[in-house]
Amino acid sequence: MLFTSAAFLFVYLPITLAGFFAVARVGGLRMAIVWLTLCSLCFYGYWDVRFVALLLGSIAFNYLIGEALYRARASTVGKRKALLAGGIAVDLAVLGYFKYAGFFVSTVNTLTAAHLPVPQIVLPLGISFFTFTQIAYLVDVYAGKVTERSLPRYALFVTYFPHLIAGPVLHHSEMMPQFADEQIARLRAKNFALGLGFLVIGLAKKVLLADSVAPLANAGFDIVNTEPLTTLQAWHATLAYSLQIYFDFSGYSDMAVGLSLLIGVRLPYNFDSPYKSRSITEFWRRWHMTLSRFLRDYLYIPLGGNRHGAARRHLNLLLTMLLGGLWHGAAWTFVIWGGLHGCYLMCNHGWRWCAGNIAGLRRLAGSSLARHAGTWLGWPLTLLAVMVSWVYFRAESLPAAHRMLSCMTGACTISGPPPGIAAQWPLLLALAAIALFAPNSQQLIDGSLRTALDRMQGRTLLGKLEPASLLTGAAGVIVVMIAMISASRLISEFIYFNF
Repeated sequence: MLFTSAAFLFVYLPITLAGFFAVARVGGLRMAIVWLTLCSLCFYGYWDVRFVALLLGSIAFNYLIGEALYRARASTVGKRKALLAGGIAVDLAVLGYFKYAGFFVSTVNTLTAAHLPVPQIVLPLGISFFTFTQIAYLVDVYAGKVTERSLPRYALFVTYFPHLIAGPVLHHSEMMPQFADEQIARLRAKNFALGLGFLVIGLAKKVLLADSVAPLANAGFDIVNTEPLTTLQAWHATLAYSLQIYFDFSGYSDMAVGLSLLIGVRLPYNFDSPYKSRSITEFWRRWHMTLSRFLRDYLYIPLGGNRHGAARRHLNLLLTMLLGGLWHGAAWTFVIWGGLHGCYLMCNHGWRWCAGNIAGLRRLAGSSLARHAGTWLGWPLTLLAVMVSWVYFRAESLPAAHRMLSCMTGACTISGPPPGIAAQWPLLLALAAIALFAPNSQQLIDGSLRTALDRMQGRTLLGKLEPASLLTGAAGVIVVMIAMISASRLISEFIYFNF
């Protein structure tokens, strides 16, 4: 079930919200948590009910391992490490079977000409996200960071429908206290106004922006599989995809935040205008922020982080990003995408070290001219590096990615004007301006709108209606209008549903 579908917006969501607040009033928060968990399981099962059993089995297994780790907190380190390693190994084995078995067999066939049968396995939606979420939980239990161990709240923590399919990747400590807070069971107009604000922006990003440029990206990346492109066509398709994935995934993340706020629960942000970044390090602080946090806390730091010298630090960065790329998909294109970002980060950290430790460069970097040059050059260089990497992320194969990059450099330019794309550039440039210069959703909703509502708190307009109630109604009308536009089009999945 897609967030943009009429079935979700006009059937599932109203029933889920009305039931949550009604059950909370009659049976208390604990029963409301059970209701929300059941609704989340229905949301997941709408796609394929067979995989609900897999999700429930994963929850039960990880909860029991977490309980065993908690009870063994006074035991030897070796026993606790064995429990943790066993739990993580099972999680990764399940993820590996569903997501990587076919990729592994295909790779073996390519390298050895073994001609082994490639298993055709359906990838369960969200398996990467709920697996990573629960691995983080086990590590936190092992580290003594978990004190809240309620099974109903743990089940909701994993299945919570706003984040279940495509994130954000959650920490146990930031969600469980909210699920235990009686305040979330009280219907509040302010929460609805803020939540619907995020929902409107997310819907608009997906339906009006991302889906508008998706055909332009698809056309270029489909054609390059069979014939060469002009340089302008290649850059046109790459820019279109860079904008599509930005508005698609940030739109999903905005909708997740908004849907959760309708219940009174705050999800962490996943985006902070990443295309405004002036370095690749800053980009990863702004793009898919919860995944970056997970990779840092549960992979990069355990590998040693920056504690063993520059060479080891660079190796850890590269390994982290390679595995991060593989997490996104079982294909060498994703591995190279991650490897590129690992190399980018190594260059970024290497330059910072040189600028801070080599006397001549230190003086140059400290000059006013260099600081301004870094501001204006770092941004386009970062954006260019990111766009190049998106070619591998989007391409259907390595040869297709290499052909696209070759065409972008002019090596495969064909004669004649690019057919049919001149009229599309204004749209791409307008969307690029929004991504690069407009305030983001949290600045608009959690900044300006929240401040305005706080200032108007207690005031009434048009009789006894408070501003929050009026904004809720207005946002609701906009949601309906955008949903009607979505219903009139071919509904497309969010890109990150594939991961």
